[in-house]
Amino acid sequence: MNIKQKIEQWVKETLQIENVVLVHPKEIKNGDFTLIVAVEDAEKDFEKLKGNLIPEVSNIELIKPRFINFYLSKQFFAEQIEGVDENFGKTDTLKGEKMMIEFTDPNPFKEFHIGHLMSNTIGESISRITEFQNADVKRANWQGDVGMHVATAVWGIINLNLDIEKVNPSDLGKAYARGSNLVKEDEKVKQEIVELNKHIFARDDEGVNKIYDKGRQISLDYFETIYERLGTKFEYYFFEGKEGIKGKPIVEAHIEDGIFEKSDGATIFPGEKYGLHTRVFINSNNLPTYEAKELGLNKEKFEVEPDLTKSIIVTGNEIKDYFKVLLKVISLIFPEIAQKTIHLPHGMLRLPEGKMSSRTGNVITAESLIDQVKEKVLEKIQERGFDENQKNEIAEMVAIGAIKYSILRQAIGGDIIFDFDKSLSFEGDSGPYLQYTYVRTKSVLEKANYNTAKKPRVTLDTWETTEVEKMLYRFPEVVERAGKEYAPHHLVTYLTELASAFNSFYAKEKIVDENDSASPYKLAITSAVSHVLKNGLHLLGIKSPERM
Repeated sequence: MNIKQKIEQWVKETLQIENVVLVHPKEIKNGDFTLIVAVEDAEKDFEKLKGNLIPEVSNIELIKPRFINFYLSKQFFAEQIEGVDENFGKTDTLKGEKMMIEFTDPNPFKEFHIGHLMSNTIGESISRITEFQNADVKRANWQGDVGMHVATAVWGIINLNLDIEKVNPSDLGKAYARGSNLVKEDEKVKQEIVELNKHIFARDDEGVNKIYDKGRQISLDYFETIYERLGTKFEYYFFEGKEGIKGKPIVEAHIEDGIFEKSDGATIFPGEKYGLHTRVFINSNNLPTYEAKELGLNKEKFEVEPDLTKSIIVTGNEIKDYFKVLLKVISLIFPEIAQKTIHLPHGMLRLPEGKMSSRTGNVITAESLIDQVKEKVLEKIQERGFDENQKNEIAEMVAIGAIKYSILRQAIGGDIIFDFDKSLSFEGDSGPYLQYTYVRTKSVLEKANYNTAKKPRVTLDTWETTEVEKMLYRFPEVVERAGKEYAPHHLVTYLTELASAFNSFYAKEKIVDENDSASPYKLAITSAVSHVLKNGLHLLGIKSPERM
């Protein structure tokens, strides 16, 4: 039971009420919790609580007309700080939940662009936050290894006379862009790609199979190098060419019952009946569309993990309307799956130059963005006395941390314009600021040769409880909220405020001082901040460098 729950229980028992509204004041100086009560009962409730304080609460005050502020005791803060370690923030809130979280979803034969980077960052953070609360999490990756985009890329490889044994991931992207540009202008090219798509599905052409198989593997191997850089390991890889094609018989089985209809040689879902739009599930070439493949995927998820309690899907919000149709279809065919499925759409990640497009070849790849940011970090740390390996390792951590922070700092859903200068600032509201603050705590503890086995208590009556102490105990509460709402930005906001509070504390206090009897407690606070920053950064998918 955390302190919030304990206070809620105390208030319920003391006031004999069922519902308690307990919040944190906007200003820390106004207490640690605020209770909202009925106006007519405010003074009476205040007196009852005042006469029955629990040890963790040192004082309460009535702010008319209906607010009671609670101030936690020095002893509470001291005991909290003693308990902060590498496990601080972990709870059993989600114990018993088994989640499959699907994210990233790059398509072989196309570039791994910054949109995939955004999906990966969000999905990985939600995975870590829910795992931290004892959920059983399975990470899944859904990849389109068949379809018109693949046929377009294969056509481009052939058209550009590329040697499939020598191509690299960038060549595949160029081949796709080549096909995409011509297919809009040349009907003959379009028909060639349509026929090629049929051969890829049927696997009836040895030459096409060779190009397809090699190109697919080049893409998948390349994606793995990016997952390693980003710190993601997937338990499941699903493919349109395997799980996806299982969607076609599902659609065909539900034509007679009226869920799907035949229309101009295709099979459609008449979405207008449900206030949605109509979509094609099997095209006029008798091939399953992306929509049908999704039916196969979502059924497969619950076959490989029958006891899933939630299926969470992270995608760009450009397919939000499409997903409304898909979820409606799933609710009609697999209602139990629909009830457990949550779609989390996110916005676009953009650079100041504007929008990217894989069709035109104007693609900003995840790797190029990371490397660009990394170069800027290397410039910043050039004179800091690190050897080349250290520089490279630190620059990699800081660059990826800067990008991930920029993605996670706001609520999921809105577009983000990545600002190179702001994202790399050491002055606040950035990933490097959090990493640098963590390094600062480690430096102070190292200087003091701090022994974590010691458990200093507040021994001075004159000790003034700091803003840092008033923030540290909230960490488990923030983690719980971020997990419950699938909203990592709550954690980003908290960590940034904690780092700011600690840096003010660091500037004001001499932490390491043999002549100061409060120094051991100041070091205990520093140690607690160090643990919380490291735990919090981990939940954001950001590494904590020991030096910067």
